Amino acid sequence: PPPALHTCQGLAPCLPEEGQVNTSGPRLLLATLHPASSSSTAMDRIFSALLLSLLLLLQSYGVCGAPPQPRGTLCRTKPTDLVFIIDSSRSVRPQEFEKVKVFMSRVIEGLDVGPNSTRVGVINYASAVKNEFSLKTYQSKAGLLQAVRRIEPLSTGTMTGLAIQFAISRAFSDPEGARVRSPNVNKVAIVVTDGRPQDGVQDVSARARAAGIEVFAIGVGRVDMHTLRQIASEPLDDHVDYVESYSVIEKLTHKFQEAFCVVSDLCATGDHDCEQICISIPGAYKCACKEGFTLNSDGKTCSACSGGSGSALDLVFLIDGSKSVRPENFELVKKFINQIVDSLEVSDKQAQVGLVQYSSSVRQEFPLGQFKNKKDIKAAVKKMAYMEKGTMTGQALKYLIDSSFSIINGARPGVPKVGIVFTDGRSQDYITDAAKKAKDLGFRMFAVGVGNAVEDELREIASEPVAEHYFYTADFRTISKIGKKLQMKICI
Repeated sequence: PPPALHTCQGLAPCLPEEGQVNTSGPRLLLATLHPASSSSTAMDRIFSALLLSLLLLLQSYGVCGAPPQPRGTLCRTKPTDLVFIIDSSRSVRPQEFEKVKVFMSRVIEGLDVGPNSTRVGVINYASAVKNEFSLKTYQSKAGLLQAVRRIEPLSTGTMTGLAIQFAISRAFSDPEGARVRSPNVNKVAIVVTDGRPQDGVQDVSARARAAGIEVFAIGVGRVDMHTLRQIASEPLDDHVDYVESYSVIEKLTHKFQEAFCVVSDLCATGDHDCEQICISIPGAYKCACKEGFTLNSDGKTCSACSGGSGSALDLVFLIDGSKSVRPENFELVKKFINQIVDSLEVSDKQAQVGLVQYSSSVRQEFPLGQFKNKKDIKAAVKKMAYMEKGTMTGQALKYLIDSSFSIINGARPGVPKVGIVFTDGRSQDYITDAAKKAKDLGFRMFAVGVGNAVEDELREIASEPVAEHYFYTADFRTISKIGKKLQMKICI
């Protein structure tokens, strides 16, 4: 029989390390096979073939029963000094704190851990700050994961500013294992909190960023979103994340694994945000557009609305501001609106944009033509206040017909009219007549529903062909994907 094996290489069978039990994946016992007669070469060949087949089967399931690793991956993690700053105040229940530990473990599993690659430290805070372990403490992934499992919640107040100051003065210091600031080593802090801090965070967070620390802020549940924006690095869209509960925080794992990833060909791996064409350049990429489209100012999306005749457009958003949307999701809706605005060429002769919010009543935020450029439109969208009442979609559609697309409110005769209706629930009034009239008048109507929106109502609002004019998603966080589709459809 062969000697005991403790590593998995090539076609060699994989046995557990001493003291370990392999409980994952299919298990296969390889016994020593002895043919009945040593003189039977045919039987030798049969047994050899059987053994080889079993070994190939083992490899097909992946080493040690794990799934096969994708081939040709071009991703490796950047050398990083990474410090988690985790809130374990009394509002974080023990089972929720376990979810935070799982999240940290999943991020660590995706890193290249070592003294010359990525080092990890953890700060645990409540009313006081506890240094669970420093950047220099563990040099292996296994040691880090075991240490994370041992962390216990502190269960007192929420001194977030104190914890960030501790990170600056101690966790990212040379005695604790931090490396000298350089372009080759990233310094990253990930702050996880579920409440409003009992101390100030704005000034201390600014000092952290000035010291070269890239700060990510993750908020959970009833967190104060203004606080997260004060903590995080720019751009805020990339550095502020919100989840409704600790039970779904693990969904953010992939984002942070990508954040620490260096890829030699981002286009080849699909790890890019170009809407149409990705062009690889050394160490980076750039976006381009198909023939007939123009690259927008964001350098990512493409527009068929720019230049030439026929590009004029009057576009009005009808946005649901009912209480079921919730403030944090209303902010995502604003981003969705501005995503669409980014794809337009705004001017007196090209695209004009109007915005109407509705709940129990209807409020015109701004009419068509009030703003002459994208910057002013996007600024006005960001300032829009949340109404937070009922859902009178029928009344909003009637307002669109009677007022939004009227000449007195900036609409231009002979210019195509497009309405985008966004809702997250069932209308509390009758929509059929108004929806039909809008389409009869030649308005091109798109319906976007989220969460508890009623798809029959969305289809009733949408223009023909209905399948191309209505969209639905269960999760507000995915509406940006709908935005990308709408960017293409509005102008073609």
